[in-house]
Amino acid sequence: MYVYDSIDKSLLNQRVAEFRDQVRRRLDGELTEDQFKPLRLMNGLYLQLHAYMLRVAIPYGALSSDQMRKLAYIAETYDRGYGHFTTRQNIQYNWIELSTAPDLLYDLSEIDLHAIQTSGNCIRNVTADPYAGAAADERDDPRVWSEIIRQWSTFHPEFSFLPRKFKIAVTGADADRAAIKFHDIGLKIVHDDAGELGFEVYVGGGQGRTPIVAPLINSFLPAKDLLRYLDAVLRVYNRHGRRDNIYKARVKILVQSLGVEAFKSQVDAEFGLLDPVLLAVDDEEVSRIREMFALPFLRADEIAGVRLEETFAESPDLRLWSESNTHAHKTPGYTIVTLSLKPIGGIPGDATAEQMYAIADLADRFSLGEVRVTYTQNLVLPHVRQADLFVLWSELDRLGLATPNVGLATDIIACPGLDYCSLANARSIPISQRISERFADLESQHDIGPLDIRISGCINACGHHHAGHIGILGVDKKGEERYQLTLGGQGNAESAVGKIVGPGFDEDGIVDAVETIVSTYLTIRTAGELFSQTLERTGHAPFKERLYDRG
Repeated sequence: MYVYDSIDKSLLNQRVAEFRDQVRRRLDGELTEDQFKPLRLMNGLYLQLHAYMLRVAIPYGALSSDQMRKLAYIAETYDRGYGHFTTRQNIQYNWIELSTAPDLLYDLSEIDLHAIQTSGNCIRNVTADPYAGAAADERDDPRVWSEIIRQWSTFHPEFSFLPRKFKIAVTGADADRAAIKFHDIGLKIVHDDAGELGFEVYVGGGQGRTPIVAPLINSFLPAKDLLRYLDAVLRVYNRHGRRDNIYKARVKILVQSLGVEAFKSQVDAEFGLLDPVLLAVDDEEVSRIREMFALPFLRADEIAGVRLEETFAESPDLRLWSESNTHAHKTPGYTIVTLSLKPIGGIPGDATAEQMYAIADLADRFSLGEVRVTYTQNLVLPHVRQADLFVLWSELDRLGLATPNVGLATDIIACPGLDYCSLANARSIPISQRISERFADLESQHDIGPLDIRISGCINACGHHHAGHIGILGVDKKGEERYQLTLGGQGNAESAVGKIVGPGFDEDGIVDAVETIVSTYLTIRTAGELFSQTLERTGHAPFKERLYDRG
């Protein structure tokens, strides 16, 4: 894990003291809500429907066990005993009292966590592959480069008041587990023909009112030039981004309005003006950061032989869980384990304080003290010995965290929706719960195969509905909650925006509609064909016919 230095700690302490005084002045009536609003947003504090919500940054989704314990403590001390993990690898607390917020931020600062740049028109929390440093298919550890970007972007004087919020994601593998093409800047670690490390750079992706898959603007950026190139992109955006229209302020709109080639030309020109020495990524600093992420793995020949087939034969439930909730590790004898935060009928992404304390203990016992947050709202123990799988699975099952549904129909992504969010038009949570219950049978889920269902309560798309195989968008139609259905989105390396099927549905109708989509797929698929493959082969027509059949 990366350890904050004296500069990091000093910044956090200063920010907490500053915010404590701002809160005091607000409570004493010295500041109006309009005056206080930009100050609280700079500290990740939102005023939602029922209370204040605090969004805590989890840089590149990585947590130590001690940090997880602190998140549990925050949940039981300042909230109602739970937290909500988001599609930005953050955690949100939905029931915060303003008077206690400074104490909360102080408690976070003690273990190198904060809420800085989780709101506002600045560079937000950098996200990354949750399997970073562990996945067998990665070229390099994206946490190293995400940390470099975090240090460069925190309180950057030029980019603290951008035309709109700005999001960066990094992946180290072809199997994109960070949805980089739906970010303002997406970085994919690659090597050139000579073996030099660098990045493919995608700029101008995003969801919301105008969903766009980011175009590639640089096929190979040498690693040493990373910050100079990011600086150039942000400068072009800062100069030309629309500040007069919030709906056209994102960099994706600028890229589309200028044209990809014209935008790239301006970035290249700006890149040429910047000092290549001053902004060069220093090799010694990269080595220093990389060393902090180094792990004390046992050698493969020191790990006792594991006969997983024998273990699976004794426990079919363990096999079922392993098939969906584990992933190949780069070190022989280890595996990556995903903890499902999607129990049948549960709230996607929610974890209780009790569960978080227990997960921290399990991380110490089984995963070298590390936990990760996925953008799909689950948690990961990245370094688990295969020999420990049975014991770990048993513990997770006791905690309600062993649902074997990762990547399946009930592994639903959902925003808080109208139950909490002041921007939402419709509820997301009850819809996700009812769909989960409709597809509760695990044997059926595994027969259906990989299926990505995502739900947003408004067009801001915090539930990433555009990128779901089945996407659901809550809308307000004359005061009634309605749900629009899209098909064909993908949030992986084959990024795609789903297309609207037809007229929307009410609360009951949308759950039936999802079941109709799935049953149609099961009827028309060919042997071994996944949902996305069937949809690509047939198009929307057979699904639309079944959905709107009035006969």
